[in-house]
Amino acid sequence: EAVPEHGMATIWDADVLIWAASQLIEARDAGRPTSRLMVTTPHEILAFTRRGTGKASYERLKAALDRLQSTTVATSIRQQHQRRRHRFSWINEWRELADGNGRALGIELILPDWFYAGVLDRALVLTIDRAYFDLTGGLERWLYRIVRKHGGRQSGGWSFDVPHLYLKSGVLSPLRRFAFELRAIVARQPLPGYVLTLEHALGRDRLNFAPVPVDPFDAAMRRVGLKPVENWP
Repeated sequence: EAVPEHGMATIWDADVLIWAASQLIEARDAGRPTSRLMVTTPHEILAFTRRGTGKASYERLKAALDRLQSTTVATSIRQQHQRRRHRFSWINEWRELADGNGRALGIELILPDWFYAGVLDRALVLTIDRAYFDLTGGLERWLYRIVRKHGGRQSGGWSFDVPHLYLKSGVLSPLRRFAFELRAIVARQPLPGYVLTLEHALGRDRLNFAPVPVDPFDAAMRRVGLKPVENWP
């Protein structure tokens, strides 16, 4: 649910959550203390997510934070003897920081308990290739995250029934249009680290993906946002 003033949080807004998760994991792995309260600058988030750092980008970032805070999600959590309804926002709150003269000092945001605990649980977190931020299509980004979630640890890849994938996506366009866009994505092969193929069998279309073997040195360079060697000018 969203408030009309700000609108619904989008997959692009989720870049802020990816940034926050990366900061928590980096601090944890370095032995530094972690906290749900995070203080940063707009420039740091925008640079990490490969956005522009001009005034318009700052305004879009603040709008994204508003949507993440005001959008609420309701779900049912099944426990041993009961089902409990849980409602949450993507971030609890955020605010701009300024000195006594009104000069901007950065932003402060508070992460929800469930997000904070989930990120620090090593079993629940999968890394995301920094090239993810170069994906320009919303469907491409959603598909990459689905692929990482369902097959990130599967050396042999994974397979999806296209109609089932269509229902999971929640898109409003017809299945035919969704399948057309999938074929275009398969033709472009934009998802970092994966090769996608489509097959038709037993009257059903399936989307298959398999991880691309990556040189360990190139993989390390990608994680810090550098180009692989073959892409150097």
